[in-house]
Amino acid sequence: MISVVIPTKDSERDLVPVLSALVAGVTGGVLREVILVDGASTDETATIADAAGCTFLPSVGDVGVRLKQGAAHTRGRWLLFLGPNAILDEGWPREVSAFLETMERRGGADKAVATFRLSMDGYGFRPRLGEAMAAAKLNVLGLPKPGQGLLISRRHYDRLGGHPPGVSAERRLMARIGRRRVHVLRTRVLLAAPRTDAD
Repeated sequence: MISVVIPTKDSERDLVPVLSALVAGVTGGVLREVILVDGASTDETATIADAAGCTFLPSVGDVGVRLKQGAAHTRGRWLLFLGPNAILDEGWPREVSAFLETMERRGGADKAVATFRLSMDGYGFRPRLGEAMAAAKLNVLGLPKPGQGLLISRRHYDRLGGHPPGVSAERRLMARIGRRRVHVLRTRVLLAAPRTDAD
């Protein structure tokens, strides 16, 4: 069973589709809890978290501190860190379950991590170029985009020291993990464009 940790900050307009996509994990028996670690939102993020049955933790602005704080409150053996605009494609619970079972069976649960294939919101050349560049960076450097998704065992995460503080927390943790340890799942995650009041 996995625990999902999402760092939020005035994320009310992005959260509904993100949390809706996670419902399949509950019905599929793979998702235990969703924890939103909030950086002093002034919108209705807390209300949405309550309506969706998520744990809401008020925190500080530093995203690294928030991610580590969220992990400290989890109960699952596996952690899934997602961005507040990261929408998982259907079928993700089945593939995540298969990955976890394979790693447990092979004894690699405390060594390997996984992320999702990236899909960027929008039409035309620019989003597709962004996807291609992100895929190349992931293949060469083992660095997914922040918020793209990181699936890691709680024991492995703790052994690595968790997320360091600072705006580059996610990249710095991935550097500790190492490129050869990152498995890219077939399931896609859509990083939706930030919404504005004009949308």
